[in-house]
Amino acid sequence: MTITTVGLDADDTLWHNETIFRLAHKQFVDLLAPFGDEAAIEAGLAATERRNLNTYGYGAKGFILSMIETAIDLTDGQVSTAAIREILAAGREMFAHPVEPLPGVPEALAALAANYRLVLITKGDLMHQENKLAASGMGDHFQAVEIVSEKDADTYCRVFARHGTGPAEAVMAGNSMKSDVVPALKAGCWGAYIPYPLIWAHEAAEAPVGHERYAELASIADLPAWVDGLK
Repeated sequence: MTITTVGLDADDTLWHNETIFRLAHKQFVDLLAPFGDEAAIEAGLAATERRNLNTYGYGAKGFILSMIETAIDLTDGQVSTAAIREILAAGREMFAHPVEPLPGVPEALAALAANYRLVLITKGDLMHQENKLAASGMGDHFQAVEIVSEKDADTYCRVFARHGTGPAEAVMAGNSMKSDVVPALKAGCWGAYIPYPLIWAHEAAEAPVGHERYAELASIADLPAWVDGLK
């Protein structure tokens, strides 16, 4: 077996992301506290996000629109202009937040890039993801960047055929079992799950325990050695 290509997720694999969303969640809950308890507000927002995924896709812009829609729904249209402004301000803060690489990421990317073709495969807003990659200073490690609307088996087959030697000789690594691991395995890739302390409920899925091409790693620092061992 020869591994030629390594695909990597971006958010919460290379840099912090969910923590930033959680801060916006907290601001939103505090803002709507007069209209309901935390559980009801969170449930309403989660339902709106799920409903809007096929329309807005993934990323901060869709999240901001879902917060505004949820605020209108939970207040029966009584949400103030000032509150809408606060939601928009919270969204701008998300876009302006510094990119913070996770521990061990620069070293792992350098080690991988020395032996394999690296492809960044991420969901989210096109401009936002491009800006984060540029701000990270790690873009030179990647031979290709794919910002996709969804991560499914067809996506991985297409990406690794375009930028590598096909999914059978590719590894996909990331923090989402649902998006980074399960569909990559279905496509015929190797899949490395690298947990992040926080996970968006929409990205949760059962681990494919026992799958011959699956591994859970404690840290991205362990990824180069694991990939080297697949040769």
